[in-house]
Parts: sequence; C-alpha cells; structure tokens
Amino acid sequence: MIKYMPLFRSCSTTRTLTQLHAHLVVTGQHRSPLASTKLIESYAQMGPLHSAQLVFQTFPTPDSYMYGVLIKRFVWCRLFKQAIALYSHMLQELTLISSFIFPSVLRACSGFGDLGIGKNVHGRIIKCGVELDPVVQTSLVNMYGEALELSCARQVFDKMLERDVVSWSSVISMHVRYGQLSEGLKLFYRMMLDGHVPDYVTLLSVAEACGELGLRLQSKSVHGYAVIRNIESSDHNTLNNSLIAMYGKCGELYSAECLFDRISNHSTSSWTAMITCYNHNGYYEEALYAFSKMQESKAEPNAITMMAILCSCARLSFLKQGKSVHGYVIRKHLDPDNDILGPTLIDLYANCRKFSTCDKIFDTNRDRHAFSWNMVISGYTREGMSGQALDRFKQMWAHMISPDEFTIASVVSACGNMGSLNLGTQIHSYAVKTGVLNEFVLNSLIDMYAKCGFIDSAYNIFKNQSRKGVVTWNSMMWGFVHNSKSVEAMNLFDQMWLDDREMDEVTFLSAIQACSDLRDLEKGKWIHHKLVTNGAMNDAYVSTALLDMYAKYGELWIAQRVFDIMPYKSVVSWSAMIDAYGMHGLVDMSISVFNKMIESKMKPNEITFMNLLSACSHAGYVETGQLYFNSMKKDFGIEPKLEHYSCLIDLLSRAGHLDEAYKIIISMPFLPTSGIWSSLLSGCRIHRRLDMMTLIQEKLEKVDDTGFYTLLSNISAEGEDWKQFQTVRSMMKTTGLKKLHGCSTVHTR
Repeated sequence: MIKYMPLFRSCSTTRTLTQLHAHLVVTGQHRSPLASTKLIESYAQMGPLHSAQLVFQTFPTPDSYMYGVLIKRFVWCRLFKQAIALYSHMLQELTLISSFIFPSVLRACSGFGDLGIGKNVHGRIIKCGVELDPVVQTSLVNMYGEALELSCARQVFDKMLERDVVSWSSVISMHVRYGQLSEGLKLFYRMMLDGHVPDYVTLLSVAEACGELGLRLQSKSVHGYAVIRNIESSDHNTLNNSLIAMYGKCGELYSAECLFDRISNHSTSSWTAMITCYNHNGYYEEALYAFSKMQESKAEPNAITMMAILCSCARLSFLKQGKSVHGYVIRKHLDPDNDILGPTLIDLYANCRKFSTCDKIFDTNRDRHAFSWNMVISGYTREGMSGQALDRFKQMWAHMISPDEFTIASVVSACGNMGSLNLGTQIHSYAVKTGVLNEFVLNSLIDMYAKCGFIDSAYNIFKNQSRKGVVTWNSMMWGFVHNSKSVEAMNLFDQMWLDDREMDEVTFLSAIQACSDLRDLEKGKWIHHKLVTNGAMNDAYVSTALLDMYAKYGELWIAQRVFDIMPYKSVVSWSAMIDAYGMHGLVDMSISVFNKMIESKMKPNEITFMNLLSACSHAGYVETGQLYFNSMKKDFGIEPKLEHYSCLIDLLSRAGHLDEAYKIIISMPFLPTSGIWSSLLSGCRIHRRLDMMTLIQEKLEKVDDTGFYTLLSNISAEGEDWKQFQTVRSMMKTTGLKKLHGCSTVHTR
C-alpha cells in the first residue's frame, strides 16, 4: 500500500482521485485501513464530503484514526453537530481512542456552543489518560475560553507541564478577548520570563491590550520588539494594522502615521486601521482625506471601512458626504440588509437631524438588535427630542428586547431632559434589579436627578459610588451648579484638586460657573491661572465661560483679553463678548464686536441677536434695535422668537413708543407673557401713560403673575387712582396671589 502514497499526493482533481479509487477497488487494496483513510482525507480536502462519508460507511471496521480524519474534516467544514454525532458513535464502537481525535472534538464543542458536551469530552480525556498531552491541553484551554469559562481554562493551563508558544498565545488571547487586559499582559510577561519567544499571533493580543489600556510606553516596547525580531517587516500585515490601531487608542497619532507610511503595500485593512485611528483621536476630516487617498490607490473598501467613514461624517454632521457614502454602499452591495451598517447610518442621519431618514432605515432593518435601538434612542436624546426617545424605548420594550447599559443611560438622560422623574425612578429600579449599574448608568442617574431638582438623591448615588471617574465628579459638580448650590460645587472641586484627581475641561467649566454665581473673583482668577499653566486654554467653552465670568465682575478688559487669545471663536464666544459689553451699557462696543463677527464670516444665531437687542434696550438705541430685529429674518433667515419680541417691546416701552409696542404685542405670533405686559406697564409708568391702563387691564384675566399685579397696583397708587388700586388688589386676593417679600444676601469669607 505504501507505493500508492505518491499517487494520492499527485491527485489534483476529483476525477484523478476517483480513478485511483477505482483502481484500489479493482485490486482489492481499498480494504486496507491506510488506503481508506487516505481516500477519506483526500475526498474531504477536495470538496465532496459525501464521497468521504461513503468510503467511511462502507469500511467494515474503521479504526480510531479513520474516525479522527472524518471528524476533523467535519470540523473544517463547520459541521460541528455531525462531528459530535460521529464522536458519540465512535464511543459505542471503539474502546481504544487516539489522542489525535480530541482536539477536533473539542473544537466541535466550541463551535456547537455546548459546554456540557465539552466537559464530558474532558472527562473522557482524563479516562483515556491523555490529559497531559500538550496539544489536547491547548485545545481544552481554547474550548473553555470560548465558552467564557476562564477559571476552568486557567486550571488546565496552570497544570500544563509543557507550554509552547501556541498555548501561551491561546491563554493570553483569551484574557484579552474577554476584557481581562491586565491579566493578559501579566501572562505575557510570564511567558517572556519562561524563555518563550512570542510570535505575531501573541503580539496581536498584546498590542490590543496595550491599546485598550492606553499604555503608551509599553505600546512602543511591543512595536520595538516586533522590529528587533523582524516580525513587523514580515508578511504579517495583520500585526502592522493592529499596531496602528494600538497607537491610535494610545493617542500616538504621529507614531501610527509613521508606521502606516512604512507599509509598502497598503491593504484594505491597513487603510481602515488608519482611518479608524483618525476617528478615535477626533481627526474626522483627516479620516475623510485618508479615505479619498484610499480610493486613489484602488484599494477596495469593505463594510468596516464604510462604517468608519460614516462615523466621520456623523461626527462632522456632513450630510452631503454621508449621503454620498451611503450611495456608494448601496451601489457596491456592501451591506444589502443594513445588518452591519444600519446602526451607523442611523447615527449619521440622527446627527444631521434627518430623523425621517433615520426612522426609515431603522424600520426597514430586519435584524433590529439592541445596538440599533440604542442608536435611535441616543440620537433622539442627543438632539433634544427626548419625547421621541422615550417613545422608541417603549417600542423596544414592546418588542421584548432587553435594554442594556447604553439604552438605560440614554433613556435616563431623556427623562432628565423632560423632567420625567416618575419614569426615571422606575428605570432606576429596573437597573438595580437587573444589575445594569455600571459607571456610565450611574452618571446618567446623577444627571437625571439633578435636572429634576432632586439633588440629594443625586448626591446619594455619587456618595455611594465606589469608582468615581472624572465624568462622575463633573456630573455631580454640574448638578450642584444647576440647583444653585455653587458652594457645594466648589467644595467638590477643591476636593478633586487636593486629591490630585483627573480633571478635564468640563470640570473647570463647572467650577468657573460656580465662581461666577458666587461672585468669587479671586477663586475665578486662581482657576484661570491653573488653566493657563496647564495649557488648557484651547477649549472654546472654557474660554467663553471665563469671558462671561469676568464680564459679570465688570472686568471687561480681562474679558476682552480672553476673547482675543482664543484660537477659535465660536458663535457662542462672539455672542458672549457682545453680551459682556451690552450688560455694562457699552452698546457701541457690542455693535463693533457684532460687525467684526460678520466680517469674520461667522453667522450669528438667535442668542447673538438676543444679546444685541438687550444691549440696545438698556441704552435706548431704538432705531438700531429695530434695525437688528428686522435684519434677523431678512438678512440671516432667523425667525424671531418670543424672547426677541420681548426685547423689542422692552426697548420700545423704555423709549416711550408705547402705542407701537402695544401693536406689536397684539400682532405677534405668540401669546404675550406676563413679562411682556410688565415691560409695557413699566413704560407706561415711566412716561405717565395712564390712559393705556384700561387697554392693558382687559388682558388681566389671561395673566397669572404676582409681579405683574404688584406693578399694576403701584402704578395706580402713584397716579392716586385708589379705586383702580383697590380693584387690582381684590383681583390678587381672588386669584390667590400674594405679594412676594424682597430679600438680600451677603457672601462672607
């Protein structure tokens, strides 16, 4: 039979193999176990697995090796159920089993997802006395690892007498894959100390662990080791891609770019890794530029590449480019059913506020798993459409899809935005019962209770939280500021500073706001100094908050200095500077800042015009104020809101244009508030237009405000119209309103 072995190796097609099979049958050699085993193996390798099964079934007494060959081919073809069934049949027929069989059977158990059968096979391995076989032990480690039984896998691994690079790589990969990154790195160090030389498979897991943990120094060491061992320059582009991703997660963008440029042949995976690296570090426009270069290189993007590019478009709110990418995906049939890209497309259109398109993609997605629901719910929440977010959550619940921590966090945020305390507390209870209470959810709960005014409940969650990250501290500080407890907010800030805790821009933003509320200029200047010394003045929001704080203190020259050195001036920054001069009556300076804003091509928004109109109102610039009010819609396409009408009416009333102000109140597309009527009344009081009192009094039944009635009664008293004075006071008693007493506060050190 040995002479036929070269013939088996020369069979390159099914036809030549069938001819050899026929020859063996004619000569009677097919009865040989070796011949039948080679036939089974050859048929299985060339494709027709049924031919291999027929050879096996027609052999009268198949041995352990023959069973093993067919089981191995079943596993290779991912026919795990058939492999396990054949193994069970073998146990009934044979008593002596070769260790060669068990690695394939254990792989079948992993693929089939039945840990119970895997444990039975483990028992059989012990019974057969092959539990110390290194190959079998490595297969057991893999089987338990894929079944998330890490403790069982470690027990097998720790008992291994001989560990090779494969077994070490398996156990390291297992720990990294399931989030035990530090333990994975510890095993890598043990591997090195034991004298084993890691290969590129080992370094793949180590690079992933270093990236996820953000270990910059260790990341460079891993890369250096790969270069020294010449692993990086080998054909393993997968390792290079993993190293690029590692550098990206560690914030080492320059190192990632250098490594990418050194790759001679950029594959789709290489481009995707670099694009993802840009996204991870917030360089979304660079990611789009890299994608354009990828297209020039003729490398074909896949669904993962498009996912990264859609993410770039979403973060930049580039609707036109996003639609173009979406069209490319459709033309290339990269994801026909939106199974992979569905959630990312939902995120794109939600960020661009195209919720009809967003809903259409979601509703046509056949496989609407929790991730897709999360994208829709978080998209609505992020864009301030909390009611729709809660509606989607109810639909998700009705579809029997269990919410995860991301769902809970988004829904809790929506409850906070709407002030829905009742629903928020119910979701809190659900999170406690189901154990979905990670740091992400707890931070959202702190935010929700703070927005609903239950600051003590928020603080209880904060106080009992074992692990407090910077976001947790920020949420609690902002909650105190939001609920006018700026002293408590500053106490938290001082505690963070004394404990040398991590701080970010949001931390300083809340602290600056608290200082502003407390009128604590010295503390505000101290925070400003720390921001400068730590190089944290590049954030536009922090700089704008400082500007606003100094403006409230009357330190306009410092506010102007902060504004001038801003590297990027947003519309919020320009609006704050306009307001800074306006609140101190320097209207000409406000107008000058506005003109410079227009010259810089920055488009004003509603807040900009609010600040301008308010400045004109306090300084009596009637014509200028009217000019800006009319310019809103005419020149900038901004529809005036109730607040803008309120500023205009206050401006006209202060200047004595009461008839014009009254006409605007009657004709404006909003119901007038008590504040608007109060502005007109104040104008009547200043300019002695008591004749308008009768007109205003007709609107009294539509107003429910103590301040308004108090002002009206005071005007009547000043005009010695005691009958009218008594009438107003009687109306206050009838409606249950009482005059509020004034109070003063003094801040002491």
